[in-house]
Amino acid sequence: MSFPISEASPVRFAAALPTRADVLVIGGGVIGVMTAWFLRKAGLSVVLCEKGRIAGEQSGRNWGWVRQQGRDPDELPIMVESLSIWKQLALQMGEALGFRQTGVLYLAKTDREIEGFEAWTEHARAHRLDTRLLTAGATLALLKGAVAPWKGGLVTPSDARAEPWVAVPALAAVARARGVVIREACAVRGLDLAAGRVAGVVTEAGRVACDHVVVAAGAWSRLFLGPLGISIPQLSVLASVAATEPMPEIFPGNAADDDFAFRRRADGGYSIAPGARHDFFIGRDAFASLGVYLPVLKKDYRSTSFRPAAPQGFPDAWGTPRRWSLDGTSPFERQRILNPAPNLGTLAGVQDSFARAFPALGRPKLKAAWAGMIDSLPDVVPILDHAPILGLTIATGMSGHGFGIGPGMGRVVADLVMGRPTGHDLSRFRLSRFSDGSTIRPGPSL
Repeated sequence: MSFPISEASPVRFAAALPTRADVLVIGGGVIGVMTAWFLRKAGLSVVLCEKGRIAGEQSGRNWGWVRQQGRDPDELPIMVESLSIWKQLALQMGEALGFRQTGVLYLAKTDREIEGFEAWTEHARAHRLDTRLLTAGATLALLKGAVAPWKGGLVTPSDARAEPWVAVPALAAVARARGVVIREACAVRGLDLAAGRVAGVVTEAGRVACDHVVVAAGAWSRLFLGPLGISIPQLSVLASVAATEPMPEIFPGNAADDDFAFRRRADGGYSIAPGARHDFFIGRDAFASLGVYLPVLKKDYRSTSFRPAAPQGFPDAWGTPRRWSLDGTSPFERQRILNPAPNLGTLAGVQDSFARAFPALGRPKLKAAWAGMIDSLPDVVPILDHAPILGLTIATGMSGHGFGIGPGMGRVVADLVMGRPTGHDLSRFRLSRFSDGSTIRPGPSL
């Protein structure tokens, strides 16, 4: 399989659609795949429709971190569960996931960052994590050949890594073997409603009757929900990543400061990325959401490069229709996979930062570069909630945190759909927080 997964990648999941299922999941990223996995485990009949390819968008383009460290306190309990599920999956599936518990290390350049690390250790202690605050000397001792003037670090040795574009299709293949019907290159155009509740979906390949629908459509969720009268302030930012040629090992796990981040790869190279920088394309939805995003912009505007949105090809592009007929071609068929060009200038800066921190290794040589669109919400935590339409559940806005937390989120969303206790407090993730006058508060910026 080529990387990144694109429209040119072969279709691996081409099951015939049944006329009926208990639940239909929209979106073939890690959240959709794992939600389908746990629904099927509970005995329900499940169909998963993906307009492009499984893991074709951000679930296959992310850093590959499986981290508890630095999580929003309200996400952390689900992430602790998710890591446990990852370990179980790795025992069942062996090397297929590329899963390794090699640790996550955050690097601090300022006293303010150290104070943030110290504050977050309270959450680590509450969940009995193996997180440790490190001195400058102890930090450098973990990184072979490092000379950067870091003041200290925060490390969680039990945190992990996996290979996203390999792991998510592998999980989908197991879900298929266990009875989930998975169809790639099959966009869901909209819902079929009867008496105010879900009666089915209309796909480009025909109608499927169902009692429940899960929208786990990542960056496309806002566009899909809009015609249903459900408005969410979801926007997307571009994140650029590169893979280096093989290099000597400097740290077996994942590490980051504000300038650069890296993850050791199974092929002997590293996935490298900006530590905090991303690109934002200003479209129609951005203007509509400006007010609710002001708090997060004030907190983190220096790390964002603003650009005008393209006329076509993105959910918030100026030319993307916000309404369409269910018997005609939808925007999801016109753009099967978001495959934006990476910001090579930003990645060049990452190479420079890496070389300054590890001068003996020099500037890493890149063998591939790519980008993905991270679906974000103003408080940088997801929506996990029932929609005002009976039978519709929303699981979106993972804000760059979805890959690692995916298995745990899948279990939670499945129980939410079935009306079972989820075992976690989901009040922070409710849909109504954007309309009931609640103060929107971003989580910790670790």
